[in-house]
Amino acid sequence: MSQKLFGTDGVRGEANQWPITPDSIMKLAIATGKHFIDSCQGSRAGHPRFTVVIGKDTRLSGYMVESALVAGFVTMGIDVVLLGPIPTPGVAVLTRSLRADLGVMISASHNPYTDNGIKFFKSDGYKITSDDEKAIEGYVKNPPALPPATAFGKAKRLDDALGRYIEFAKATFPRGQRLDGLRIVLDAANGAAYKVAPRVLWELGADVVTIGDDPQGDNINLNCGATHPEFLAAKVLEHEADLGIALDGDADRVILVDEKGVVVDGDQLMAAITQRWHARGILRGNGVVATTMSNLGFERFLESKGLTLFRAAVGDRNVSAMMHEKGCNVGGEQSGHIVLNDYCTTGDGLIGALQVLSLIQETNQTASQLLTVFAPVPQKLQNIRLKKPLNLSDPALSSAINRAEMILGHTGRLLVRSSGTEPLVRLMAQGDDELLLTTVLHELVEVVATMQSEKSL
Repeated sequence: MSQKLFGTDGVRGEANQWPITPDSIMKLAIATGKHFIDSCQGSRAGHPRFTVVIGKDTRLSGYMVESALVAGFVTMGIDVVLLGPIPTPGVAVLTRSLRADLGVMISASHNPYTDNGIKFFKSDGYKITSDDEKAIEGYVKNPPALPPATAFGKAKRLDDALGRYIEFAKATFPRGQRLDGLRIVLDAANGAAYKVAPRVLWELGADVVTIGDDPQGDNINLNCGATHPEFLAAKVLEHEADLGIALDGDADRVILVDEKGVVVDGDQLMAAITQRWHARGILRGNGVVATTMSNLGFERFLESKGLTLFRAAVGDRNVSAMMHEKGCNVGGEQSGHIVLNDYCTTGDGLIGALQVLSLIQETNQTASQLLTVFAPVPQKLQNIRLKKPLNLSDPALSSAINRAEMILGHTGRLLVRSSGTEPLVRLMAQGDDELLLTTVLHELVEVVATMQSEKSL
């Protein structure tokens, strides 16, 4: 197998195409089971059975992926606990609370329903490391011997999985505080949080208008959710709501809409939380961990407060790792992954939204007042779908990137990266001169288009 199995966030691809085929997934489960069984040897005295919890979002292909994973894990003598449709952070939470050895989430996050993916969590609720991924890929290429027929694992369903996650999410909201008097429009993206998110908000006292809560297997993220907040913005104005909350397919990211219908990204959300936590003396690490995609205006805002923006590579796993390294308790991505490790080990859209709602109630501010923290510098993003792999070190592209960086100088930022979840190259330029950004991106787009049209030698 010459292709790389793991991307930015687990294994992902089109369903029924490699690596999201029944055969490939079963081999992946066998390889993963073998790696973690070996890793835990010597640390499981008195607990001989290895346990995996599996959750999923609402994609039609989830049934196939779930069945193939179960087959692979029980083959290796591993017991499986099935959670059903549940947010990705819910899998992380229940992996820890059930004292499981491994957690698995079946989801392609914000991708269309024809894609699916698999994310892995260790027993502590954090995503597996790149070293784990390399070891697993090794076992996929060189499959291990299977145990004897007497060693099969068992599979069962956990009936109260959603209730456990609901109680966990509510426990992150300040005791004694409620959401009475707030009208909230919630867009669940026809995804994993279509049951739990409205229930949490309602139990905390909010007047909830729910959209994107009718999953059919083929409508997850379809013109709704965090990647399409324009529908939510219209509903916020229609219902004269105080806030709109848009989750993505697996609810590990969130985009907000204020009462004026203005879309608020993850940078502004992190800035609002950071400003308040810094004032209360509970911000740790003297800064925030974001990514290379975060807006330059966010960085300037933090500097004005004597704080630092630590930039990690894209992916909430990378954000979490740097948060641990820098001692920070606030991190996330402009796209809406919010990691608040006082509460959670991975991006959690619902918990991020609850923290903003708590600040609205605490400060008696409107969403537009609270979430307009800094003036973002102009930013332009161009996604180019690739017909074939792109060599980012190609001399023509490297020369164009260097030229663009010289043009932008110290007042701008440029990022060129291949997507780890889709066949895309992402071009992002930020700076104070919007016309300059357009010019720079236009040249880069032409260079990439030329490279894609050239025949391979």
